[in-house]
Amino acid sequence: MTLVKFNEGKNRSLARPGFDDIFESIFNDTFLSDRMISRVPAVNISETDSHYHIELAAPGLNKEDFKIDLDRDVLSISAEKQSEQSDKKYNKCEYSYNSFVRSFTLPDSADDASIEAVYTDGVLKINVTKKEEAKTASRRIEIK
Repeated sequence: MTLVKFNEGKNRSLARPGFDDIFESIFNDTFLSDRMISRVPAVNISETDSHYHIELAAPGLNKEDFKIDLDRDVLSISAEKQSEQSDKKYNKCEYSYNSFVRSFTLPDSADDASIEAVYTDGVLKINVTKKEEAKTASRRIEIK
């Protein structure tokens, strides 16, 4: 037996009552819509005088699930996790495997020899040190 949700809103078609609702319920199902769009973690990128900071929200993973690679000036962050098999008999199981890859091109001012990463509380934090010549000394400019 399949359950189909019907939309009782005012946008119902008088010529085809119920027809549009069936297709709307199929294509608006969270199981399908979640798989139709690419799922990648959200990222915040910030900059201080001495570092670039990348924060990637990836809850539910362990630090062992991540792989961080640097190829020339491209920093790639990937993760892969497969849920463990169990003896349970599921009526519906929507998760079993998660993976993603995010890549970032580092600017010339980044010191690729000094990159640190920490994963705590579902957030992967990567700090990239700037090269000495890129660190700006602040000063006030006098207007003449």
